[in-house]
Amino acid sequence: MKEQSNIPTGINKMYGALFGIAVGDALGVPFEFRSKEEMLKNPATDMIGFGSHNQPIGTWSDDTSLSLCLAESLLKGYDIVDVSKKFIAWKEGKLWTARGEVFDIGITTAQSIRELKRIIESGQIAELNALKYLAREQDNGNGSLMRILPLLFEIKGLSASEQFEKIWEISALTHKHIRAAMACFIYLKLAELILLGLAKEQAYTEMRNQVSKFWADSNFPEFETIHFNSTILHDIRSKSHSELRSSGYVIDSLESSLWFFMEKDNYRDIVLSIVNLGEDTDTGAAIAGGLAGLYYGLESIPEDWLLKLAHYGDIKLLIEKIAKRYLG
Repeated sequence: MKEQSNIPTGINKMYGALFGIAVGDALGVPFEFRSKEEMLKNPATDMIGFGSHNQPIGTWSDDTSLSLCLAESLLKGYDIVDVSKKFIAWKEGKLWTARGEVFDIGITTAQSIRELKRIIESGQIAELNALKYLAREQDNGNGSLMRILPLLFEIKGLSASEQFEKIWEISALTHKHIRAAMACFIYLKLAELILLGLAKEQAYTEMRNQVSKFWADSNFPEFETIHFNSTILHDIRSKSHSELRSSGYVIDSLESSLWFFMEKDNYRDIVLSIVNLGEDTDTGAAIAGGLAGLYYGLESIPEDWLLKLAHYGDIKLLIEKIAKRYLG
């Protein structure tokens, strides 16, 4: 692991992003469903095993599994049919599971993947592109935000409208609502600016400007923009710590991950802090961990946490392939 400092910057950020998701996820798995009060009494201070899901140390959940499915699919280019097939293969326990089983899957994600399987088996592939028009209010869980980061390497440099269309298509495979897609857009826009080398404050300010411009240019529904007041209209840090939640709602997850990313200055503190909010601890830490790993690089992730990850070598090999495809 000592060779980290010799990795070129772009590849280092890619390693940091994807390992940042997996490590954050594995860190949070044992604490999932605990309340904020429980976490205050017995805070997370290190990566442990067992706990909520009785899984060995280093076990990641659906957050990482679906992120890796998306990343592997993108090796062959942007293809929502292939992404769908990989999601199905994961749910059936065949692809990118940490220990050969699916032990943690959200209700919306499970239902959506069953729907993907029906569509593909029926041969009505055009239905995949129309999923975003079938949204319900309850399709605003954090299940697409938690797995969207690999799409960054495919959409970077595209126009905002082109980016949003692809983001919404990928989000809608499990979470159809435009609000969930916009949360993913905000997250990926910040990630794109970080990838370009902007400092944290500059990246956050520029992201807010670019998202506001996209809303104006695209006539994005005002009744939806209000859900993002805390992250776009205002600085997320104007919220107090006591107002943050790490529930399964996509807005809660976006706000808390951005808050800790902006407030803390290293990977370890960012992911531990969001785990200590309780509730959806693995997903919160996966989302925040992806940003933190992207910004601070692979060397920011504690080495002992990395080496405890299930399938560490397989993840590393996948990242090498992605780097070769997108960074030459």
